[in-house]
Amino acid sequence: MYKVVGVRFKKAGKIYYFDPLDFELNIDEYVIVETARGVEYGKVVIPAREVGENDVVLPLRKVVRPALEGDIEKVDENRQEAEKAFNTGVSKISEHNLEMKLVDVEYTFDRNKIVFYFTAEGRVDFRNLVKDLASIFRTRIELRQIGVRDEAKMLGGIGPCGRMLCCSTFLGDFEPVSIKMAKDQNLSLNPSKISGLCGRLMCCLKYENDDYEEAKKMMPDIGARIDTPEGPGRVVGLNLLERLLQVRLLDEEHVLEYTLEEIMDPKNKMVHLIK
Repeated sequence: MYKVVGVRFKKAGKIYYFDPLDFELNIDEYVIVETARGVEYGKVVIPAREVGENDVVLPLRKVVRPALEGDIEKVDENRQEAEKAFNTGVSKISEHNLEMKLVDVEYTFDRNKIVFYFTAEGRVDFRNLVKDLASIFRTRIELRQIGVRDEAKMLGGIGPCGRMLCCSTFLGDFEPVSIKMAKDQNLSLNPSKISGLCGRLMCCLKYENDDYEEAKKMMPDIGARIDTPEGPGRVVGLNLLERLLQVRLLDEEHVLEYTLEEIMDPKNKMVHLIK
């Protein structure tokens, strides 16, 4: 077992585990930590706990120290310098006539490296661009290509629902989303209706998917013939979340609505299908 604290570097970024050493660290406390790309400033979001070897990436990096008041000023300075670096990056990309879009720029806490995040349709030969940027900033330069979902997460915005994007406010990781989820939820398959600002399927399609999948296991398909308290009928509509079925009786024209419990066999907990 390893003693760790969970640290996040961005508002809705991934959570990384670090060795807290002998520091007593509380939630929402800021710390200086060692990372793969240098010394960074982050926020404790998970207090000290023990986790198994499968939950950590070894070697486990350490918390250098709790953040001091002067560190906040340095973070603000880095953010201001990153804005200037962004403008320089845009200018240099245009100068080199590269097919890439600069999305964000950030300094590591110790200013040992500047990371330029960009999107592009394919691979980009940016070797000359890196040389130019290195000669200007006199530090290590990293150009990192990101996808459109990461771009939306960094830039933020308002989704079709009228709320701020989930990815930029609370989602730490992107989960796989498929068109099958939209079909199972009886949503319109019009791309404009089920796509987010990134142009990909909306992350929120995943939220209720487990409930829909569980309901589908218990509910008959539309068109299935079933037994009801009023006699045999055919399923013509389903409300999966509320476990409701619309059934047209075989010898009548009107449609009746039943809850799943009303037509389920209490012995085997299944709807009796008629072949």
